[in-house]
Amino acid sequence: MKRALVLFYFLVFYAITQLLWWGYLLVNYEPERKGMIIGEGIFFLLIFIWGAMRLKKLFSGEHKQQQQQQNFLLAVTHELKSPLASVKLYIQTILKRDLDREQQKVFLSNSLKDIERLDDLVENVLLTTKLENRSFNFPKENFNLTELVDSVVDRLQKNACSSQVLRPELDEDVVIHADKFAITNVVNNLIENAIKYSPPCATVDVKLKESENRKIIFSVADHGQGIPEEEKKNIFNKFYRIGNESTRKTKGTGLGLYIVKTVLQKHNASIKVKDNTPSGSIFEVTFENYAN
Repeated sequence: MKRALVLFYFLVFYAITQLLWWGYLLVNYEPERKGMIIGEGIFFLLIFIWGAMRLKKLFSGEHKQQQQQQNFLLAVTHELKSPLASVKLYIQTILKRDLDREQQKVFLSNSLKDIERLDDLVENVLLTTKLENRSFNFPKENFNLTELVDSVVDRLQKNACSSQVLRPELDEDVVIHADKFAITNVVNNLIENAIKYSPPCATVDVKLKESENRKIIFSVADHGQGIPEEEKKNIFNKFYRIGNESTRKTKGTGLGLYIVKTVLQKHNASIKVKDNTPSGSIFEVTFENYAN
């Protein structure tokens, strides 16, 4: 990247120098047309500089995207390797040792949690691939959103902590007309992110409300470090993750919030990121005219 930038700046400098030199020669050769030559030269110079700046911006953006994709591949590799190694170890232990039934249940339960992690990762990648296809339309149906959120909360609660960290507050029998698979992914990603970025066993509030004006509001509030104001506009970009790649401690692929934003756009829904009190973030999803 540095070598390419050095070459780019050198070529720009050389081109501008040549332009000024030829302009100087033309003015000396035809002094009666000095005004026209200088005017057209300045105009051409401005266009050239603008084009060079645009080219540099595009070049830098392409390099950044390639770097993000590389980081994504590294993250996916790690996300796949960790649960697979864990499942392999549990199964080998069950096969090689004479464990009682209770110990076997614990090991199999832990293996199931790791398999669910793999399943979530595969679903994210598959859904991202579908979202890249502009002609793809979500198959929508009526389903009970309350039951869906409750089932996701129940599954992630078991995986998160032995104490009560997820605190659901759900209106009963909220029905929505949407793609069940995609909305499940949205709910799962938002709650999983809240758990991931919260202190150990901290409370995560999950709310589902149906308002009188046919709005459905789903929100997830955590008590983590929160999101800086300047980062809020970037967190929904594909592959984007807050912080430095080399020092970041939390796991992830950078696809979760991108999927959330894109799926909600396809459903004509919106999402807001607000600051929680005294710390943390609140992700609030609003479905307009979806209540039945």
